[in-house]
Parts: sequence; C-alpha cells; structure tokens
Amino acid sequence: MRCVIANYAFDLTANEVKEAMSGVKPEPITGPSVRIGRRTYPAMQVGAVITRQDRRDFTAGEVVRAMKRLGFTCDLAPAPAPEAAPLDPVAAAAAALGSPEDS
Repeated sequence: MRCVIANYAFDLTANEVKEAMSGVKPEPITGPSVRIGRRTYPAMQVGAVITRQDRRDFTAGEVVRAMKRLGFTCDLAPAPAPEAAPLDPVAAAAAALGSPEDS
C-alpha cells in the first residue's frame, strides 16, 4: 500500500513492516505508539526504521496514519501510570517522621 511519510511515498506492506521491526528493541513510550506483533513501539521509532529518515523529517501522526491503513493497532497516548492512594494526614505525618523502631 502506498503511504506518504515526510512528503515521500513509500510502498509498504504489513509483512515488510513486521520484518523491518523484528529484532528491534522498543524504546520507552512517551507519545503515540504502534503495536506490531506482541510489542509496542513508539510511532517515531517505527517511522525511523521503516523510512530510514531522521525523526525530525516526519511526524508521529503521519506514521500512525500509515500504520492504521496497514492494519496495525495504534494508540495516541501512553497509558497513564496508576496513582498511589492518598494517605490521610495522620498517616502521611507518621510516614514522614518514621516509626519509633527506626531510631
């Protein structure tokens, strides 16, 4: 399928993308991501690998749009980290001061 990334047309197939990304270790996800096989890659990393261009030459949106057309699952933002349950004021003070056994 013809996809335009960074104003260049690329003829890509899902198998070619899977093959290009095999053996590539995913970087930490901080923005849009693409699920390829059992791994989730940052969209910018996928774009850099499949186009062999500098990451400044294209946007994550271009990569996500192309990968969706090829049938890959894409997420626009990383899953938020679960927040810790807030402590009541007494428990927070006790945690800050430590217990008598710590002395």
